[in-house]
Amino acid sequence: MRDPRDALPEVPPPPETVEVTSRRVWCDGGEGALGHPRVFLEIDSRGYVDCPYCDRRFRLAAGALLEAGGH
Repeated sequence: MRDPRDALPEVPPPPETVEVTSRRVWCDGGEGALGHPRVFLEIDSRGYVDCPYCDRRFRLAAGALLEAGGH
């Protein structure tokens, strides 16, 4: 019998990953008509956040502070 997990589709990686040094970031999808409304996001304890519009991932750089109030 086949494992039911074999039938699950693979989740593709985010289209772009940006390494940042601040927990608070913003994304506008790029410049011009190809962008989207600017959204402000906050990186949580996972160490990354994905833009809800364009799926761009913002990952906290190694050595950057993750605690509340860290810069």
